[in-house]
Amino acid sequence: MNEVARTRQKLKELRELSIEALSEESSRGHVQELVELLNYHAHQYYVLDNPLISDNEYDILYRFLQAIEATHPGLASLSSPTQRVGSQPLDKFDRVQHAVPMLSLGNAFDGEELEAWYLRCIKGLQELFGDEVQPAVTVELKIDGLALSLVYENGELVRGATRGNGIEGEEITPQVRTVSSIPLAVPIVKKIGVEAPVLLEVRGEVYMSKSEFEKLNHSLASQEKKQFANPRNAAAGSLRLLDSTITATRPLRFYSYSVGQLEAESVPQAQHEMLLYLKELGFVVENNSQRCETIEEAISFCSKWAEIRDTLDYEIDGVVVKIDLIEYQNVLGNVSNAPRWAIAYKFPARETTTILNNITVSVGRTGAIKPEAVLESVQIGGVTVSKATLHNEDYVIDRDIRIGDTVLIKRAGDVIPQVVRSIPEARTGNEKVWRMPENCPVCDTPLVRLDDEADYYCVNTECPAQFIRLVEHYASRGAMDIEGLGSKLAVLLVDEKLVSSLADIYALSFEELVGLEGFAEKKAKNLLEGIEESKRRPLSRLFFGLGIRYVGKTVAELVVSHYKNITEILESSLEELEAIDGVGPSIAKSIADWSGVEKNQILVKSLAERGVNLSRLPEEVSSEGQSTAVSGKQFVITGTLSTMARSEAQQLIKKAGGKVTSSVTTRTDFLVVGEKPGSKYTKAQELGIEILDEATFASMIGI
Repeated sequence: MNEVARTRQKLKELRELSIEALSEESSRGHVQELVELLNYHAHQYYVLDNPLISDNEYDILYRFLQAIEATHPGLASLSSPTQRVGSQPLDKFDRVQHAVPMLSLGNAFDGEELEAWYLRCIKGLQELFGDEVQPAVTVELKIDGLALSLVYENGELVRGATRGNGIEGEEITPQVRTVSSIPLAVPIVKKIGVEAPVLLEVRGEVYMSKSEFEKLNHSLASQEKKQFANPRNAAAGSLRLLDSTITATRPLRFYSYSVGQLEAESVPQAQHEMLLYLKELGFVVENNSQRCETIEEAISFCSKWAEIRDTLDYEIDGVVVKIDLIEYQNVLGNVSNAPRWAIAYKFPARETTTILNNITVSVGRTGAIKPEAVLESVQIGGVTVSKATLHNEDYVIDRDIRIGDTVLIKRAGDVIPQVVRSIPEARTGNEKVWRMPENCPVCDTPLVRLDDEADYYCVNTECPAQFIRLVEHYASRGAMDIEGLGSKLAVLLVDEKLVSSLADIYALSFEELVGLEGFAEKKAKNLLEGIEESKRRPLSRLFFGLGIRYVGKTVAELVVSHYKNITEILESSLEELEAIDGVGPSIAKSIADWSGVEKNQILVKSLAERGVNLSRLPEEVSSEGQSTAVSGKQFVITGTLSTMARSEAQQLIKKAGGKVTSSVTTRTDFLVVGEKPGSKYTKAQELGIEILDEATFASMIGI
């Protein structure tokens, strides 16, 4: 049995074990096996940059081992991963000793565990500082990258090293020097009162942004080279290249977060001051950190970022919470491999491994054929997952994903789970290579792959599967929002031949509906009311609901803002459509092609005859003639607005031709600030972005 299969077997076994019921002797075998498995996977992750299981699965094994060792301390050995940090460094680099060990962090997985850690800290401080001590904490986003130690002597960078096993790491100074965000000398800019320390050891994380990671993998794929599994592996692999000239071509970045050694005239006395000090010296510090007076405030910060982490262009896997005052940190001290004064709040798991049992294909509303992974059911972040997307045939081939493989799957927020990669090391030899079928699985029409596209299409417009998806899309919340008309009912209505055109939805009768299985009188009445109400939807939602290829909700709103009714859109030339800012040649051609089909013209006429609104409503104003101060500009809103809801402000910006985003970046034009603005306000100031109060914004928008 290979190590991956052995790990999966162990995980299943652990679910049925009770630590309290285990004797010391029966626990001995479990400890030995857990130590072997954890050390193996730590080596794969930290040394070879080739993780074979998810972080969540590793955490389950690790915490179980911790629990057994806590119950039976005599079983803990020096070789246990709970007694050391990381893994041994590679032999290809010189080893260097860390003057101050680079410790690991304990983990908290929810607010209760974080509060329990805080209470332990208070208890440890009460003897010296009294029963009323309530230490503030600093919270920092936990970047998912490679930990580095940078040593500066009299302001000059003399050494860069990985964390390694925490005691000694790998010296990679030539590679570190290629990272443009790492200063070669400090301070970067000479300022009054800011002198270079005699000795400074900065610790931080080297990482790669998600967008740069995608570009790198695309480049590697075009060169038929092995791609990286994720941004963290890409960053670690790039730094461990012996040839630093290649490292120099990789888009690596560095965030600093702490200091190991420091000999200077003035030394910061708190963690939040240390971050400011590092910024003064010229180091990049993650801007979302903040000082919290209470643990409740810190828990709220952690919960917020667990929800919005995908708004960042870099991966974070949690929040690091630290007692702020360094005096308190020194009093609390460390356990064998972790500080008592800091802890990592880990976000819910979004990656895990499972078995790919089969690959099927589905037909979308535009005829696109999509491969779908049928998985051995597995839990990710409290959700049971049994299916995941595989995007297209090229995705499957490039990653050599086979039926029967052990695969890594990822679920990001509310996004459909996807298969990230296969794990060839777990193969038994019985896996099967998959290729796209030649014919549509529903209507048997030969599939076509269009030029410059990754997808295959069923070009039969009468294909039943396409029409079912179209009905479902038309009735969806973002389109005509027909309550009660979901995927199951769409299948039923088409199968019973009650709906063979979108216009037929508006011809459904009470008698027809109550005759269907599962339809009581009240359900039929509610559906008909929902259908009637949908007739008054804005034109942009109808246009989106028609299912024209490349026409999403935003494009539909953009196009409709330039026309009075759908007839004008259908009669527009290709050149007129292309002239709309934001509508490219592919979108314009798709709209023109759809408009030129006689069946579609008949559909629009039938919708009009059944009372569906086909004209632009007053609120769907044209962006033409709007203030150039808004049109095409990018806005971010922070804080609480007093004269309008945030959603209302967003709509006003969009109607005036502007764009609204959730994160402040160098591309942001304006930040609209209400009461109690968050960290976006500080970031906008640092980037020199124009800040608007509510009155100035209202004047600009014309209200």
